[in-house]
Amino acid sequence: MRDKASYWKWGLTVFLTVCAILVFFDALFMDSTLLNFLSQLMDILSPVLYGLALAYLLSPILNWFEMLILSTLKNIKALKGRNISPNSPWLRAVGIFLTWAVVIFMLYLLMSVLIPQLADSIYALISNAENYYNTAYGWITSMLENNPELSQQVLRLLDVFHTNSQTFLSEEVLPRLQSLVASLTDGLWSGLWGVLLFTKNLVIGIIISIYLMATKEKSLARCCKVLYSIFREKDSHLIMRGARTANRIFSGFVRGKLLDSLIIGILCFFGCSMLKIPYTPLVSVVVGVTNIIPFFGPFLGAIPSAFLILLVNPLKCLYFAIFVLLLQQLDGNVIGPKILGDSTGISSFWVIVAILVGGGFFGVTGMFLGVPVFACLQALIKFLVNQRLRKRNMPLEASAYVHRDQEAASAPVFATPESDTAPADPPAQEQPPKEQP
Repeated sequence: MRDKASYWKWGLTVFLTVCAILVFFDALFMDSTLLNFLSQLMDILSPVLYGLALAYLLSPILNWFEMLILSTLKNIKALKGRNISPNSPWLRAVGIFLTWAVVIFMLYLLMSVLIPQLADSIYALISNAENYYNTAYGWITSMLENNPELSQQVLRLLDVFHTNSQTFLSEEVLPRLQSLVASLTDGLWSGLWGVLLFTKNLVIGIIISIYLMATKEKSLARCCKVLYSIFREKDSHLIMRGARTANRIFSGFVRGKLLDSLIIGILCFFGCSMLKIPYTPLVSVVVGVTNIIPFFGPFLGAIPSAFLILLVNPLKCLYFAIFVLLLQQLDGNVIGPKILGDSTGISSFWVIVAILVGGGFFGVTGMFLGVPVFACLQALIKFLVNQRLRKRNMPLEASAYVHRDQEAASAPVFATPESDTAPADPPAQEQPPKEQP
């Protein structure tokens, strides 16, 4: 029986090794057939992914409503003494209804209050584009008048740019104009089809999320059952602990960061309204949305917003810069730690690395999810390292290994065995036997 198990493990190892080699060969030297298949599969399963994401994000709200309903029912005198089950279907149905009612109400507020003001801000921005151009042109002209050498360099660059632009228009743009019009038409239809497809997937995802929230305990129990049926009990315990750690990191960061960004956007809206900052709704949306990205988010949102305000009123731009600086200090020292806590447990250096790597591979989504993913990987590596050190009966503190080599070198040297260069003890002389009386 043991031989069969070992043969099965070796066969599985060889199979997985061959599959990994084929995947790398296909990704590096072929047409990436597997990656294209996985991409198509993700497009097909996008409604399911939307549903999983919505159910995961809305589960805390559902739990809060269920606890509120149970505590309210227990405080009613007519129902005291009755055993109200927390797993009753009607309680779950009411909780899901209230959860989605809150989501729909928030979307209604967004559509009815913020969207019209945001549209007005964008329309005013487009209408005043010529004034902004004239303002920038006046700044540049005055600067060049005071610097003749800089003016000559700029004129020389303009001449080169004019020559290159004429060549580009005559040789590149005009021959491709017809194909460009055709591609724009196709892009318009593909864009409309993409919006319709996204709407369809989102509706199906909402339906799937309702089903998942209604059966979340049963779904979790079934997944645990399958896990314990595949792996040994000890390995299953480790996998469950890792899953709980990953859930703690993701729930603490993703949900907390979304709530933190919502609060920052609202505070920015009220603060800019009191300071009478131009384009307050647009600026508040930009600051709130970009605040989702850790570390770089405040700069990505504040810099273009400040430049936009600078074109209208330089003094208001200064007020906005000071206000955003104070708001980010409030977020970094008070709001963020209260909501997020130490959910990731990684240093600022690794946060920057995670953002750069995630953004380089997956764009804005990678910049947002790179931090919790990296935190999960760091927790896994830390667990594996500690397990290896425990087996060797070595300390777990990192500071214990800084001067460990020096301590080992300065340790006393014990006597070497007889086979070394040290002289051996002389053989003991045999004593004559004592005479018996």
